[in-house]
Amino acid sequence: MPKARIIVVEDEPAIRRGVSDALRLSGYEVTEAADGIVGLREATSAGVDLVLLDIMLPKRDGLEVLSELRRTNPTRPVILLTARGSEDDRVRGLKMGADDYVVKPFSAKELIARVEAILRRTMRAIPDVRLVEMGGGMIDLQRREIRWSDTTRADLSETEAALLKYLVCNRERAVSREELLSRVWGIGTAGLETRAVDMHVARLRAKLKDPHGGEDQPEAIVTVRAHGYMAGPALAIPEEESALKS
Repeated sequence: MPKARIIVVEDEPAIRRGVSDALRLSGYEVTEAADGIVGLREATSAGVDLVLLDIMLPKRDGLEVLSELRRTNPTRPVILLTARGSEDDRVRGLKMGADDYVVKPFSAKELIARVEAILRRTMRAIPDVRLVEMGGGMIDLQRREIRWSDTTRADLSETEAALLKYLVCNRERAVSREELLSRVWGIGTAGLETRAVDMHVARLRAKLKDPHGGEDQPEAIVTVRAHGYMAGPALAIPEEESALKS
């Protein structure tokens, strides 16, 4: 898995440098932004794992950035960097969807601990699922093939198998295109556009249709408007596989 990518949006140069240096020393990939306009652009880009966001920013207020980020990337983790006297802003930020906050002045040790806690929740490892049931078929992710009950088979590419595995292992929620680019493709802002995800999903959906199942089959991969994709109810991990992972 690629190392986590963190965006630091902070207008005070000394604080921004100190935070960024501490994160890099801890093994994270860091991108910096000094105002709300650049910060929003970086925070909403593909491949971002966490955003450290100052509330008091030039050009665009930090809470405005948070509001727009939540509209376009509703699950992206955000930690607010706040002044000691801004309790009302902290409360507003948490109600708007921030995951945590750190009050200035803070120690690098405290900040890294908060970052690690958030990333442990959001970047859990994918279980080693091998088989996925689907109506009259079985998907073998190790062999990268679909086997239908009438012995018909279809091959999956390495990326299609990885995409399907990620969606099935996160079946309880919608997964954004940006998260799929980061977790499946392992790329950030310099990589593929999110349209690549849509094209792979379209090809995967076509392969997951039972060749003898008729026209009214439910979609194996469901589009969740304004969020991304999730595994459909027809996809299931066999009980013996689930027992091995528990």
